[in-house]
Amino acid sequence: MLSDRVLTGLRRPLLGVAAIILSVSAVAQQTFTPPDEAPSDWGPVSMMMEEIAYPHPVEFMPIRHFGQDGVMAYMDVAPTGPANGQNVMLFHGMNFGGIGFAPTIDELAAAGFRVIIPDRVGYGKSSKLDIPYNLHIFASDSKKLLEHLGVEKTAIVGHSMGGMLAARFTMTYPETTTHMVLVNQIGMTDQRQSRPWRDVHEAAEGVRTGTTYRSILANHMRYYNTEIKPEYLDFVRLQYGQTLIDEWPMLARVRAWQQAILYFDPVVYDWQHISTKALVLGGQDDRLSPGFAELSQHIADTLQNADIHQYPGIGHNPHFEYPEQYHRDLIAFLRSDPDTAATDW
Repeated sequence: MLSDRVLTGLRRPLLGVAAIILSVSAVAQQTFTPPDEAPSDWGPVSMMMEEIAYPHPVEFMPIRHFGQDGVMAYMDVAPTGPANGQNVMLFHGMNFGGIGFAPTIDELAAAGFRVIIPDRVGYGKSSKLDIPYNLHIFASDSKKLLEHLGVEKTAIVGHSMGGMLAARFTMTYPETTTHMVLVNQIGMTDQRQSRPWRDVHEAAEGVRTGTTYRSILANHMRYYNTEIKPEYLDFVRLQYGQTLIDEWPMLARVRAWQQAILYFDPVVYDWQHISTKALVLGGQDDRLSPGFAELSQHIADTLQNADIHQYPGIGHNPHFEYPEQYHRDLIAFLRSDPDTAATDW
């Protein structure tokens, strides 16, 4: 397997000089400049994004939490290539929904996988419940979705905050999970040791008043180290559009609850209990998390059966920034025998 990999795809746990050079030269390639202000044709986006087209049909499953009823939106995409009998569930990050996995869905389906992509409650087209969110809620909903669909075993791929959920799901439901892939996970440290507790209602007011087009844009632009493409603004538009609706104060509380997960529900104590075949995958020069290369190596070392495979010069969203090699490696790992060593793929 190693002989088939390009130089920038080699297993490199630590950041080297070559990676730094690549990062600096890549920044110079950012020829597209996002506008300083939100485009005039960007309008409001409804709370459940009814007007937003997803890449595949969306279905809904009833959910109930803290006495509140809602629905969980999901896509269930059948293989478009010869079916291999394997399932993959994708967990999105904080600033995305299932819509952010469009290129990965197509690649996996073409490779023969059935792909299941939920919008977690509080995100995308799922209900926005004003509740104290935690990773167990998300994991439980995901397990119920698999049971709803009649899926007994699946691989789990989690990106960004979805990587936190992937770890919690895999630890909680090891008999269900064949493979676990953590893609540029956040929450790699216990943040209670580095910042004070903040009342969630105070945090919500900060979200409500402090979220602007420019703040959303700046956050998204940190995801990329190479060329910035106009289509990346689609995700900025979705977030910004929801600040323009009457329900924004409530959505700001929902977002504050979600952000609080990083403080109240760390996963750093989950990794040591996970024996499922695992891969720490993604861009090595992730500007979202200081010390990312070293911290991600720590995750791989703490998991019981894990490999690490990262791309120097690439940032937080490798499925957009480095798609061909990323998807090639992801598929190779997911096709591997789950009962072998993580390095065997």
